[in-house]
Amino acid sequence: MQVGISTACLYPALLEKSLAALLEMGFRHFEFFFNTFSELQPAYVRRLSHMMQQYGATAKSVHPFTSGYESFLLFSGYERRFDDTLEFYKSYFEAANLLGADLLVLHGQRLERQSDMTQEAYFEHYHKLLETGRSFGVTVAQENVNRFRSSDPAFLTQMRQYLHDDCAFVLDIKQSVRAGYSPFQTCAAMGEQLVHVHINDNCPGRTCLLPGFGQMDYHRLLHQMARQNFQGDCMMEVYQSSFHRKEDLLQAKQTTEQLQKEYEQLTAVPCACSSEKTADTPAAGACSY
Repeated sequence: MQVGISTACLYPALLEKSLAALLEMGFRHFEFFFNTFSELQPAYVRRLSHMMQQYGATAKSVHPFTSGYESFLLFSGYERRFDDTLEFYKSYFEAANLLGADLLVLHGQRLERQSDMTQEAYFEHYHKLLETGRSFGVTVAQENVNRFRSSDPAFLTQMRQYLHDDCAFVLDIKQSVRAGYSPFQTCAAMGEQLVHVHINDNCPGRTCLLPGFGQMDYHRLLHQMARQNFQGDCMMEVYQSSFHRKEDLLQAKQTTEQLQKEYEQLTAVPCACSSEKTADTPAAGACSY
């Protein structure tokens, strides 16, 4: 069980500056959100790894800066471009190896581009990317993302069925809320293939808050995760506009640490979860922010 945080949290600061600030604040488990080609260079990635080593910190996951282009690069149906992109994504897998991370977060195809590729073809392309990642010891996990095909729990269920559960998923609570689906419904669709969670909070009118600053029912989610045998990690993932002070990050860290303890007690076995929160339908009322 580890409390994790995405290095995108302090974006648009430079990645190494964000990492340095978060390390100083006591965070010790990270998801790296790469922002450009040069950040995939081995010398640069080794520098990030050295920074973590000085604090005894670890990395779990990486997030491609090409996520917004995956409709074009990976899921357009143009096979030569897909093959070229498989080669390029090896740069992410190599960077993950240097950081000690074993997960890559995938966005996939935007809803408006779904006519470019059948659902079955999408699943086949995903599986080829999954197998490529595995050759580097990295799991490619499909995230539920608003305005993407993966936003629909039915799509996630069909993905599991087609691939005979040979797949992996990332639950992002804010993305589920923004897409108009219950995070519990999205979580259930992922089944035991749920391997990673992006934790955040929400309340009426605010879909992305730090954990503990909204009205989501984390306890219900923890019980559901336990039923699904969740043994992954959870990362706080919010945007810079979601908070104003470092003290807020530290307060959210305390919230997730408490939820982490609750999950450990609930499962009575060690797992690598940080915690989260989410609501089927946010309760009426004011939020903490």
